[in-house]
Amino acid sequence: MTPETQKNSSDVVVVGAGLIGLAAAWELSSRGKSVVVLEREAPGCGATSVAAGMLAPIGELDFGEPELLELNLRSRRLYPEFIAAVEAATGLDTGFRHTGALHVALDRDEAAELKRSLDLQLSFGLDSKWLGPMAARDLEPGVNPSLAGAVLVEEDAIVDPRALVEALRAALPDRGVRIVTAGVTGLIREGEGAGPVVGAETTAGDFRAPAVVAAPGAEAGIAKWLPEEIRPSVRPVKGQVVELRGDAEGPVCQRILGSERVYVAPRPDGRVILGATVEEMGFDRRVTGGGVHELLREAYRMLPDIAEMEFVDAIAGLRPGTPDNTPVIGRTAIDGLILATGHYRNGILLAPVTGLAVAELVDGHDPEWLAATDPGRFRERETS
Repeated sequence: MTPETQKNSSDVVVVGAGLIGLAAAWELSSRGKSVVVLEREAPGCGATSVAAGMLAPIGELDFGEPELLELNLRSRRLYPEFIAAVEAATGLDTGFRHTGALHVALDRDEAAELKRSLDLQLSFGLDSKWLGPMAARDLEPGVNPSLAGAVLVEEDAIVDPRALVEALRAALPDRGVRIVTAGVTGLIREGEGAGPVVGAETTAGDFRAPAVVAAPGAEAGIAKWLPEEIRPSVRPVKGQVVELRGDAEGPVCQRILGSERVYVAPRPDGRVILGATVEEMGFDRRVTGGGVHELLREAYRMLPDIAEMEFVDAIAGLRPGTPDNTPVIGRTAIDGLILATGHYRNGILLAPVTGLAVAELVDGHDPEWLAATDPGRFRERETS
């Protein structure tokens, strides 16, 4: 083995340095694995950089997704320990706060729909509460006084995804993890290209490892370096967000606020993130006047004080969506290749559990709680 080959050899290669890829590297390195993370652009530059960072398995619960709820709740339970370890390693604040969330109905129709959501949450034994207008405004005085009611979810929390990525980037090198800027061009396989994966070909040379974790986000479905037979059913779903700046000493809200059409996610320094549109626009990353207008209009309708806040930025990103809104995490038909993508609206929330899942898979285990994320499930449905 040449010195260059030895330098570029590790136990695991992770492709993708969004929060999912970095969380996988964090968990793998905590188990003593040597890891190389490959990223074509800057770490965290994809969907992670746009996400509001809501950790809301209860408030974001939708009908027909019991397996996803279980996975989301599992990851939410892992978050405090995950954050404590990252912040202890770096001394950096990740913006993690157990704020709770208030979901607001602004008219009678929205109240009826919100009560349906509450009934769904209660059917799973979740601790959510209906509040009348006065009780809701006691908690969040800035909410529109004409509201029809609200649901309080005390377990929901928030983190600043960009701050968390920066903390992981600072911590991982101390664990021996290398983050390399390089585009992946192919997989290295034994047996004249038909056997197990033994590494990845990149624009910066070959990186050898007996396990490759593919975490390329929204591009997973078109990644040419992934063989077509195992390429996941992942599509880009565009989301636009708006960032506003306010007074840290007198924030417009303490909790995550949500209505049918918008959410307001507070930051510790007084900023808020308004989000997010859901647009099937392919790989279009443009910020549009219509998207920004919709977010500002609906946020103002719920929380009028946002009209006095400073406009900071508007940005668009691409969520990796799947046909059933559940991520793709698991082994593929190619030995040594693991997929970790398709997290859709839950990528920030699911980072700790995905890191745990990837480490378990690399160690040869098959957690039963990963059954719903099997990468082969869509092809099985197509052939059944």
